[in-house]
Amino acid sequence: MEADRLNSPSTSVITFEVLGHQLQFSQDPNSQHLGTTVWDTSMVFAKFLEKNCRKGRFCQSKLKGKRVIELGAGCGVAGFGMTLLGCDVVSTDQIEVVPLLRRNVERNTSRIVQMNANSDSFGSIKVAELDWGNEDHIKAVAPPFDYVIGTDVVYAEHLVEPLLQTIIALSGPKTTIMLGHEIRSTSVHEQMLQTWKNIFDVKLVPKAKMDSKYQHPSIQLFLMGLKSPAVTAEKAECAISTEKLEETARDIDPQVNEVEPCKTDQDEENRGSSSLVDDLALTRLPDGELSEWEARRYGSMAARLLRDVKIT
Repeated sequence: MEADRLNSPSTSVITFEVLGHQLQFSQDPNSQHLGTTVWDTSMVFAKFLEKNCRKGRFCQSKLKGKRVIELGAGCGVAGFGMTLLGCDVVSTDQIEVVPLLRRNVERNTSRIVQMNANSDSFGSIKVAELDWGNEDHIKAVAPPFDYVIGTDVVYAEHLVEPLLQTIIALSGPKTTIMLGHEIRSTSVHEQMLQTWKNIFDVKLVPKAKMDSKYQHPSIQLFLMGLKSPAVTAEKAECAISTEKLEETARDIDPQVNEVEPCKTDQDEENRGSSSLVDDLALTRLPDGELSEWEARRYGSMAARLLRDVKIT
């Protein structure tokens, strides 16, 4: 465990304060399932909501009553953040994780209701099983949703396609997708981001919008929306197939691997979810002196790149 991590998976319960509430989330250090750990990205996501809840799209008056579904909820931290802002949330995960998720939801809901009996700021949250791509599970949660959220839901390449298909099945023309991702593998990250950009307008949340403590150079938050209301799961499959062809082309022609400079977004808040910000992990180093944060960030990315390089 790195010294700058937000949570240690060796403890059975963590206490996490968000939006004025002391929440407790159980995790299982002995489990072989990744969903039974409170991962840092979920905490970054919840604290992002807290920092931006006073004005703009994440203020309570705009989120009250919005339908939200959380994919790969794990211990339930991100979904609970949306619930505290008045949303009606369905937290979902695989059947093996559901019992722990349900305990966390029931425990924290009870604590909040007891301490704030007359408060109307708290929405609702329930738990459901949802395997990505399972049509029965998707139908049972009654899409479409106003928001589809998830944190640390992609850690292997084979998860990109079923996640994308599930997000589209749960979305409508005005659905906002909010995903948090920690870069652990550059190859997985690149495939995931390119696949998203084929289907969605992608906006990268700047670090300035995140909580000053609850952030990490490897953790990114994305806001996305469908490029067109007519986008379907079939188009998603086509985009994935196209990407595989592009990967094959890169293997044949090394020039295809050249990285374009990253686009910048000077007016992200006004442009809304239609902004398209290229992956900062792929940008060239800027001219001039780097800030301390930039130096740490690019150093971390270089270390990950070297880790992914296979020497033969």
